[in-house]
Amino acid sequence: MNYPKKVTIGDITVRDGFQHEEIYIPMEAKLWTAEQLILAGFKHVEVTNLGNPSGMPQFKDADELMKRLRTSKKIAHLIDSVSLTCVTIREKAVERAIENRKNGFGPDRILLMVSTSESHHKKNSGLSLDDYWKMSEKYIKQARDAGIKVNGTVSTIWGCPIEGPTEMKKAVEFTKRWFDIGASDVEHADHDGSASPDRIYKYFSMLMDEFQNPQKHIVHLHTTRGWGLANVLAALQAGMTNYESTMGGLGGQPANFVSGVPVSGTGEYYYKDSSIVGLVSTEDMVVMMDEMGIDTGLDVDKILNIGKMVERIVGKRLRSECIKTGRIPKSLSGR
Repeated sequence: MNYPKKVTIGDITVRDGFQHEEIYIPMEAKLWTAEQLILAGFKHVEVTNLGNPSGMPQFKDADELMKRLRTSKKIAHLIDSVSLTCVTIREKAVERAIENRKNGFGPDRILLMVSTSESHHKKNSGLSLDDYWKMSEKYIKQARDAGIKVNGTVSTIWGCPIEGPTEMKKAVEFTKRWFDIGASDVEHADHDGSASPDRIYKYFSMLMDEFQNPQKHIVHLHTTRGWGLANVLAALQAGMTNYESTMGGLGGQPANFVSGVPVSGTGEYYYKDSSIVGLVSTEDMVVMMDEMGIDTGLDVDKILNIGKMVERIVGKRLRSECIKTGRIPKSLSGR
């Protein structure tokens, strides 16, 4: 098997993971999680969403969380080496990120997002693809002028929960367009867990034929059908070196009901049962890569402990197997 011997992993629990929960996660719990992730060695952490909190009440604490993280004494010695990302789907969110940056607590990186499926994109952003590309070109320049890097995400690469099958070649074209208008890196997302390992390998091989440098591309996989780690292995074999995940496999579509209050504008879920969706588990992916001899630069034992605490924060059993089974011993026990 051919795969990289060193990878980068970003954790997106505090944003992508917690946004799926139908209870409000206290700001202090989000802060604790972000701090612990940084102490475990993560250099890329997705913290919050700067969109309108009426549609995303989980992130009504976005500014306070970023301020507390920027001034945290626990991670003061590490914060300058960590990239903090905020999601900014629309114009006002980007403007908010820029203003926060000027005031000393804004993100190092923001995220804009397109779907290759027009209907999925419209539902997610409220704009047509043509209008979104025009908006992105304008706001990427403004963000970069403010010292903020921009990630361009491409979604529905392997299928759309609304339209069904999609054409992978279109995602490669969208990736090139992101770089052409100034994106720093591109996230390739299987947002509904519809990709099978063979198609993951085919897509990322196609992508590397076009772009060569894998470090500019982030692999974002869900495990709705239980294929998450199989897909990670397929991406590794295609030469991909940059991944993101959530503790316990948290995540999915944003909650439309938070702490007893219906959320306006979110709409119906794509799925019948919220427990079937989720991202690849950070704990399980890190333990698997560690066993394969792949250097993640992360403290594996600390990550397993964080995973146990995240289960307590959300109040339920999550998808990680390794927080139950632990790591595979590296030496004889002497028993």
